[in-house]
Amino acid sequence: MKLLKIQNVAKKIGIGDDYLEMYGDLKAKIKPTFYSEVKNNKDGKLVLVTAITPTKAGEGKTTTSIALLDGLAKIKQKALLCLREPSMGPVFGLKGGACGGGKVTIEPSEDINLHFTGDMHALTSSINLISAVIDNHIYQGNELNIDPNKVVWNRALDMNDRELREINIGLGSKVNGIQRTDHFEITVASELMAILCISEDASDFRKRIGNILVAYTFDDKPVFLRELRITNAIMKLMRDALKPNIVQTQEGNPCFVHGGPFANIAHGCSSLIATKLALKISPIVITEAGFAADLGAEKFLDITSRVGKLHPDCAVLVATIRALKMHGGVEFEDLGKENISALKEGIKNLEQHYENLRKYNIPIVIAINHFSSDTDAEVKTLEDWCNLMDYKFAFADGFVNGGAGSVELANKVLEALETKKSNYEPIYDVNNSIKKKIEIISKEIYRAKNVVYTEKAEEDIKRIEALGRDKLVVCMAKTPLSFSDNPKLKNTPKDFDITVKEVKLSNGAEFIVALCGNILTMPGLPKIPAAVKMEDEN
Repeated sequence: MKLLKIQNVAKKIGIGDDYLEMYGDLKAKIKPTFYSEVKNNKDGKLVLVTAITPTKAGEGKTTTSIALLDGLAKIKQKALLCLREPSMGPVFGLKGGACGGGKVTIEPSEDINLHFTGDMHALTSSINLISAVIDNHIYQGNELNIDPNKVVWNRALDMNDRELREINIGLGSKVNGIQRTDHFEITVASELMAILCISEDASDFRKRIGNILVAYTFDDKPVFLRELRITNAIMKLMRDALKPNIVQTQEGNPCFVHGGPFANIAHGCSSLIATKLALKISPIVITEAGFAADLGAEKFLDITSRVGKLHPDCAVLVATIRALKMHGGVEFEDLGKENISALKEGIKNLEQHYENLRKYNIPIVIAINHFSSDTDAEVKTLEDWCNLMDYKFAFADGFVNGGAGSVELANKVLEALETKKSNYEPIYDVNNSIKKKIEIISKEIYRAKNVVYTEKAEEDIKRIEALGRDKLVVCMAKTPLSFSDNPKLKNTPKDFDITVKEVKLSNGAEFIVALCGNILTMPGLPKIPAAVKMEDEN
């Protein structure tokens, strides 16, 4: 493929060469001074791309986001896309890359999937600097009276490595430090990544990192990062990582790629810095929230939009006939066979996600990623159901045909933006109690019957309330594979209990994390990692 020089891509959205910091010919960072030039511009309209519950069959949410941008360009509609940065862990693990597929990718995809512009490395270094300073502080006299067994800040690595989930440190002689149990999490699960993506600018980022709760003292008092006196050091490490990155699609359309918190653990949205800048320079901004609408979209609408004072104007809900058949009970190996009854059963998953999104009072367009295995009868079944329900929908063939295969979707989204009014509002009052906020999400979005709390979760909530931090937004951490906290419960389970095992305060990010089921903040590698499969590549 022939790509444009990134300066020419940036010019399409009014960014001159003086505002770019080049990383070769195909990628650049945007200087903060550019925002000062456009901050008084009127905001464009915001489109959120989300999806049904993921399956092995794949839904193509990122592919659809890119295809929508290229499709809008085909009908001469200026638009800009904001995506998350891929984590190297999944790239070498189970998921592989995260830059789209077929004829709708962002480029240079291999660079973006790996080192890119160094943002992940800056985050990893900053996270581990905090850990190193905490342990050194304890070793060098412990002026802050930190209890080594009550350090709540974890080390990080941007790689899947299950052996690092729980480790012993400081082993050997006394000069090796204080012995204690520690933990690693993947970089994108760290609170520092969440702070990068929820901050409005560098000043807000500085304030938030100072407020990070890193440990408790022997007499159970909180210790905050600002007390370690390393905020300036972190700002130096993160100086360039705070600047949005610009790349392009195969068809030369502009995309901001910045930040990448996991959606099953953190809030799953690209940075507010990039999104708010995009809204100032483009009449339409497309953004994507990780995993399905019960995770990524809920968090974008209840956390990111509320904190960033965003006003989503439309949601695109992505599905495939293949994935719907899997929700209807078909095994992966049999997805190529026509199965109308399974499709009708699996449509329930699409319907529940659609109805959930309606609770936020925003227009919705269903995007059906088209596969060659979809039969005419299956296509007609889904079309008839959408028409019966009066749901706006479009089939998309972007993977095979690029922007030309996404013109129908682009027209439907544009029609929704021009004719439907968004009356967006979050589904809970942030001033509710912690349990009430968790209950609203669990019952309204997941359709759970009850919320059950472990003894530890109950103690965690009391501690957060005692700190006066109970009026923050809630970030649910659960499996992306089910509406419930049990990945084996497919389609639309009912009358189940959600179990909250732990409740953590992300004081800098300013949200409360409720961990449900067997959620892990450090993934492991599969039996045959994607890294091994790369051996056969030329």
